[in-house]
Amino acid sequence: MGKYWSFFKMRLMAGLQYRAAALAGMSTQLVWGAMEILLYRAFWLESPERFPMGMEALSSYIWLQQAFLALFAMWNWEFDIVESVKTGTVAYELLRPTDIYSMWMARSIANRLARASLRMVPVIAVGILIPAPYGLRLSVSPAVFGLFLLSTALMVLVVCAYSLLVYALTFYLTDPNGIMVVSVAAADLLSGAIVPLPFMPEGFRRFAELTPFASMQNVPLRIFNGNISLSEIPGAMGLQAFWAVTLISAGYLLTRNGLRRAVILGG
Repeated sequence: MGKYWSFFKMRLMAGLQYRAAALAGMSTQLVWGAMEILLYRAFWLESPERFPMGMEALSSYIWLQQAFLALFAMWNWEFDIVESVKTGTVAYELLRPTDIYSMWMARSIANRLARASLRMVPVIAVGILIPAPYGLRLSVSPAVFGLFLLSTALMVLVVCAYSLLVYALTFYLTDPNGIMVVSVAAADLLSGAIVPLPFMPEGFRRFAELTPFASMQNVPLRIFNGNISLSEIPGAMGLQAFWAVTLISAGYLLTRNGLRRAVILGG
């Protein structure tokens, strides 16, 4: 276990070095969050009774979405992993006395935590300073906040496991670009990244909530803003745990089988 903790710390420290990129990303997320809130505000002022969540809850959803974007953005790939499989340099990783899937998981979690930690505090601070109902509300009970943190941890596992599943498919594909594009599009649509799931048509929303994508940003953000009631939280988090275990198992088996059938050429 110690060696995977070392991989985690090394990747985390490396990710914390990119402060200029974090500053640029933070600025983009602040502007994008403000634009989204202004857009929804126009519709909310026109007919607030048709909104499935209040403007204050929606604003909290958007500010937290921007603050933790690096944790669940599916386009946040580690292309060096994909390239190592395509070029065959993954063979060097096989020389280490480690499980390659566990190493990739440690790296992926550290990479996302590093990027998020550099950006989330300023975005949250700005969201708190904006007056209601367009700012980030902090009126949540300690119990709900604890459930939000636990749900966020499960979300990170689901996101990383989904990413590693795509990396594992690289062993079976000549060019993984197609599956990477499709996986990002599906995640953005079904996880509530483009439009929060409560705003989707009823049938589509029910379908999306059964997929692993709804166990990503949708669950923790809606727990925080109160859109998922206390009675519904156990079921939502149970589904998160189910998808985390399922995706990790599928990714591990695909990776192990891919390594067995891989043929690496070279001198």
